[in-house]
Amino acid sequence: MKPAAEFDPAQDIPEGPRSAPQPEKLRRQRGNEPRPFTFWRGLQTALAAAFVVATLFTLWTPGSLVESSLEMRMAQALQSDLGEEPVGAAADATQEPSATSIGIVSGHYGFDDPGAVCTNGVTEAELNLEIATLVQKSLTDMGYQVDLLEEFDDRLEGYQGRVLVSIHLDSCNYINDQATGFKVAAALSEENLAASQKLTTCLSERYAEVTGLPYHAGSVTDDMTYYHAFSEIDPQTTAAIIEAGFMNMDYTFITEQTDRVAEGIVAGILCYFNN
Repeated sequence: MKPAAEFDPAQDIPEGPRSAPQPEKLRRQRGNEPRPFTFWRGLQTALAAAFVVATLFTLWTPGSLVESSLEMRMAQALQSDLGEEPVGAAADATQEPSATSIGIVSGHYGFDDPGAVCTNGVTEAELNLEIATLVQKSLTDMGYQVDLLEEFDDRLEGYQGRVLVSIHLDSCNYINDQATGFKVAAALSEENLAASQKLTTCLSERYAEVTGLPYHAGSVTDDMTYYHAFSEIDPQTTAAIIEAGFMNMDYTFITEQTDRVAEGIVAGILCYFNN
């Protein structure tokens, strides 16, 4: 009989079932498996993509383009609802005149010649400036861009605006009892004759209605008809000059009811715009 073989534990004990993988190893194995697609993962991906696109669009688009376009649409919608026409923005001292500007010339302002001078020392230039300032404020409050101009303002050369009105007053001296009231003359540019006549009509009618002053017919002078600014401004700019009253017979009205004088001029300009 053959001698029994020596017992070797490593060889003769049958292998049992392999132990379960450790938790750490199991986590590593599962980490390599693809994660299933879910609704929330899709939504997160879409939102992330939208954010990136919006950011790139914002960086690429000039801010002024977006803002100005939005503001313009809002202003147009509001004015449409109110039944009003679009108007310009408020005047800026550094802003260039545009085809939507309103030019208001204060007669004799910024010039060595003060115009008519009364015995009490009051000058036409200072009264013109008071009226012109009230006109500018009223129109600006309505949303218009208004340029207040001196008599020989450098900006008059080639001035482009929707309308230009020069404000003056008549003599301080007593002439006769009929020397009361106002008068209007327009720029007689062949390129803008119909518009100038319409402005003259509007100023004459509305100013008379608001102030109660009569139209002083037959006293329009060559200084009004051939007013220097008419030949300086752009031919497409509708223009007129108004002498808003006599500084003798109408002095009390002009100095004590200056707001009505300005209101009458504003009413004439608005009439021109709305008809």
